[in-house]
Amino acid sequence: MNRIWTPLAIATTLALTILHPAASRGQEDSLIQRGREIYADSCADCHGQHGEGVSGAYEPALLGDDTVGQLSLRIHETMPEGDAESCIDEDAEAVAAYIHQAFYSEAAQLRNRPPKIGLARLTAEQLRQSYADLYAGMANGNMGQTDQAGLQAVYFNWVHWKEEEKKLDTTVPTVDFDFGREAPAEGLSAEKFFICFKGGLYVPESGRYELIVQSSCSFTMDFGRDGRRIIDNHVQSGDKTDFHFVTELTGGRTYPVKINFVQRERKTESPPAWIHLKWVTPGGVEEVIPEAYLVPTWVPPTFALQTALPPDDRSYGFERGIDVNRQWDQSTTSAALEFADIVVEELWPAYNRKQKEPADQREKLNQFLTELVTMAFRGNLSPEQKAVYIDRQLDNVEDDAEAIRRCLLISLKSPYFLYPDIGEMQVGEGGRVASQLALVLFDSLPVDKRLQELAQQAPIDEAKLKQIVWASVNDGRVQGKLMRFMHYWLDLHAGKELAKSAEVFPGFDAALAYELKQSLNAFLADILTSDAADYRRLFLDHQAFGSQTLADFYGPAWMAAPENESTETGFYRTVADNEQRFGVLTHPYLTSALAYHDGTSPIHRGVFLIRFMLGRNLKPPQAAFSPLSPDLHPDLTTRQRVEKQTSPQECQACHVKINGLGFTLENFDAVGRYRADDNGKAVDSTGEYVDRSGNRVEFKGAGELAEYLANSPDAHRAFVNRMFQYFVKQPPAAYGPETLEQLTGKFRDSGFNIKSLLVEIAVVAALQPGPETVAAQAPKSLTAQ
Repeated sequence: MNRIWTPLAIATTLALTILHPAASRGQEDSLIQRGREIYADSCADCHGQHGEGVSGAYEPALLGDDTVGQLSLRIHETMPEGDAESCIDEDAEAVAAYIHQAFYSEAAQLRNRPPKIGLARLTAEQLRQSYADLYAGMANGNMGQTDQAGLQAVYFNWVHWKEEEKKLDTTVPTVDFDFGREAPAEGLSAEKFFICFKGGLYVPESGRYELIVQSSCSFTMDFGRDGRRIIDNHVQSGDKTDFHFVTELTGGRTYPVKINFVQRERKTESPPAWIHLKWVTPGGVEEVIPEAYLVPTWVPPTFALQTALPPDDRSYGFERGIDVNRQWDQSTTSAALEFADIVVEELWPAYNRKQKEPADQREKLNQFLTELVTMAFRGNLSPEQKAVYIDRQLDNVEDDAEAIRRCLLISLKSPYFLYPDIGEMQVGEGGRVASQLALVLFDSLPVDKRLQELAQQAPIDEAKLKQIVWASVNDGRVQGKLMRFMHYWLDLHAGKELAKSAEVFPGFDAALAYELKQSLNAFLADILTSDAADYRRLFLDHQAFGSQTLADFYGPAWMAAPENESTETGFYRTVADNEQRFGVLTHPYLTSALAYHDGTSPIHRGVFLIRFMLGRNLKPPQAAFSPLSPDLHPDLTTRQRVEKQTSPQECQACHVKINGLGFTLENFDAVGRYRADDNGKAVDSTGEYVDRSGNRVEFKGAGELAEYLANSPDAHRAFVNRMFQYFVKQPPAAYGPETLEQLTGKFRDSGFNIKSLLVEIAVVAALQPGPETVAAQAPKSLTAQ
């Protein structure tokens, strides 16, 4: 890997400040003044006086992150359109210097239009998480941290739970048993026994799940809460052995699960006994639920919102709750009513049974609703709020269930719940900090005990605040959000499918693609759950997580298992490969996602690398793009076809950046298998990149690129920026122009610890600034309610 200065970066007049600062400042001012004049004469008619674009001429605004040298070269070669010869050499340098300083560069953009914290409603994910925590806060809290896996299995020599007949209490890795006609455990009859499988099911991401029980015997399954029955085969009907339940589940949550499995003594010979607990995850395939997602301990009751919610705006590059329309309004109404029903059916009866005082039923209901709405509003209710949202609803309706529904409908449609910044305006410093931490860490409400205690404190001690955040980083909800962020950073959003040509890549099917995703997730989890959580390992690790299925397809060279390591079931850590494996960069799930169904795509890979890994801007293409067909140029490699298609001058402004990065991954075909040749010719995987400072870096393949991404300031900055946006749902600059650079510096000082970065991000978001900065943006109709 070679690092060299571009000629234009040296030639530009702005670089002379090193030798003669005072004189250079004068030359710089003169150059910029000259550029201003040329721009006003030759450019403003199309691009606008301040680079804002002109309708009907050149509408996109002039902004980006090219260096002055790169801008100068582009102007020299292409501008003005139709008369490129009129602005060359020093004139091009002058215009580049002016627009870069005036409005083009990131610094100029921040100076001209400083970002502000924008008022936002809850996103769909935040709404789901908030409802789950409202339920948890009024029930028995959230699942604590545990390193145990599997399910508890209690065996009885009887047909139901009978203590004197208990023969075995153990932990099983999965529910995947075929007992045949044999006794399932010592001391049990093969003709008559009862097994209770119980514990929890951890859900890694929000979405649609299908839970499946296949059984030859009688069984029942409760899910989400003891007694919340989702499958009832207590009385067997016919020969049915396959039972399915489809539900929306909320990511990062652990759901109680209990299966009562019964083999009854028959007058005739008892049938073979078998039972399998399976699932289909979002975008996944049917499989036995792995041990890693099962918990053998008691799990508190949990609620998952089933209402369909519209997708959130992603125009900023991350999900934000800024679109308020009829669909969103209707869905939040349906969500409030759905939650009200579960409160009537489960939460209020449980509360009513436990609370002995006060004796008056209505007074007790008022107390219950006050606690619930206080939690939803993220802080203490004012007397006016309590009168509007609770007292008035109870006074107007005699029926308890109807009063609960009315109270919760008006409360959970209120801006105090749906717009966190509105609610935070009344809860004081501690309440605001607790609310922000809950949003950043959990996408939810401050219902945890530590956050509720924090809400009562003022002033806030930053060191203690960090302790609270550190105590939460291994929480299942935080780990789930971290994993979702990693998918977002890798542009592997939920629902993204991998489909390849069966003719070109036989054997690559949905099941294999799912195994690849699980392999990548295992690799990411291995890093995220480690104490160091070192970002650099994402590129420098030469090990992966393999399975027998993947080894059969990719071959032992990529998926080799260590000696004496069983490959029969599950994933194993592969033997290190320093030549072909470089962390996520060369993982087949990513390289497959960044390819066509029958061939590689250096352009897709290059765009991904420059935008997501290095955080640079690219203009949208001026026209739809279709790759050149290999049939038109059967003698060319993929690289040669891409070079030919993107050779026109109008393409080079972007493709000089894109291609040089994308070509470095050409050793990996469309399904991520390593290859040394393409179309009978040796693969050329050399490439280059010009960083934010104008340095050109050359690469000889994926290994050198991986090393660069692990240690590049551009890549570090991009990772911090995306992580901040994902967790906070606001741009870092809204919290101060130096926020991104300061966080990047702390990230570097921590040894690039991803967990440490999350702590720093959470503290920044929680401590500054207060909701007063967004109050002025709130519509009158919101603050008046």
